[in-house]
Amino acid sequence: MMVLMKEWGQTLQSWPWWRWVVTGLSLLATLLSISLSWHFLSGGPMIGCTGGSSCDQVLNSKWSMLAGVLPVSSLAVGTYLALFVASFYIGSETEESVRYLAWKAMLVLVGAVVGSALWFIIVQKWFIGEFCPYCMSTHLSGLLLAVVVVWRAEKFRPLHTLGLIMIGLGLSGILVAFQIEVAPKTAYKDGDSQKDLPVMDYQKVPIIGSEDAPYKVTMLFDYNCPHCQKIHFMLQDAVRQYGGKLAFVLCPTPLNTKCNPYVPRDVDAFKNSCELAEISLAVWNADRKMFSTFENWMFTYDSGDRWHPRTLGAAKAKAIELVGSVKFNASLSDPWIEHYMQTCIQIFGRTLQNGKGGIPKLILGSRWVIPEPENTKDLISILQGSLNLPQP
Repeated sequence: MMVLMKEWGQTLQSWPWWRWVVTGLSLLATLLSISLSWHFLSGGPMIGCTGGSSCDQVLNSKWSMLAGVLPVSSLAVGTYLALFVASFYIGSETEESVRYLAWKAMLVLVGAVVGSALWFIIVQKWFIGEFCPYCMSTHLSGLLLAVVVVWRAEKFRPLHTLGLIMIGLGLSGILVAFQIEVAPKTAYKDGDSQKDLPVMDYQKVPIIGSEDAPYKVTMLFDYNCPHCQKIHFMLQDAVRQYGGKLAFVLCPTPLNTKCNPYVPRDVDAFKNSCELAEISLAVWNADRKMFSTFENWMFTYDSGDRWHPRTLGAAKAKAIELVGSVKFNASLSDPWIEHYMQTCIQIFGRTLQNGKGGIPKLILGSRWVIPEPENTKDLISILQGSLNLPQP
């Protein structure tokens, strides 16, 4: 045994630097993928991914799983583990037939890695609108690994190398097609609050629908959140379909540490969230009739095919335009604004589960849900399934 260990140690010492890079990147990507899979299966938080952070939203999105049950990171575990094992059989110390097979396998696998990495980067950029640092670290490790493997695949002719890579890309294409086809249409995360939530006076807070509606669902949201923007215009339609029996209490919940202690770290996308929430509540406090106009403007497209959050200057100018500078400034200094924001933030904190949260979040009683509806029909389905609302 000692002789074998010594021989193995001498073999490792003879490795060129690029083999250490291939093995190290494979191991790093494997460990990251295992961590992401464990997070999904155990329900525990990843470090820095709590309280509605960007990576929390990515890891809890419908794109983080296959058919709503299997984490996509579990496929990555198998792929990177196979690359890690193959990296021990690509050197001159290995029998030529085995070495040749190991290289072929690695070229197919890195093709799959490249295709999958590009797909999930696109998903984070354009579908979710947020980035997960753990996911991006895995993808970048995989892309760098692919570059080194292709560069060192010296025994293969260029067309042979390209053909093997294309096989891998084809496999990743199958994954993409399958994920698109079976992605849940009404994906959501839900749970129960383990703590009593603050009580509200519904006559003194912003609400969509009637104050007398028997079902009042509290909605936590951020004015810089693209998912909140998407769901905003479904709320009025849902209220109409329930014929006055449903109302949504609007609860601005900034994902910024300046006013929200439950957010683990600041992200540039939410840097003005506290101020935007204050401006919105100041409009409601100054002139309730103008609030819906302001609220709709905050979430409306100005131009192009993608929504962009309003800037702080534009939001303040619009608020003054609607209610006048005197009323706006007087309202902005009202202590009610800070009190209500902190109430919303306390609700957010008390509905975190194992340190995980997210927005938009809908709450009825002790039940909460973080939905991903495609339309109003999906939203109503989620409300019924998670918050036990009756049919309209």
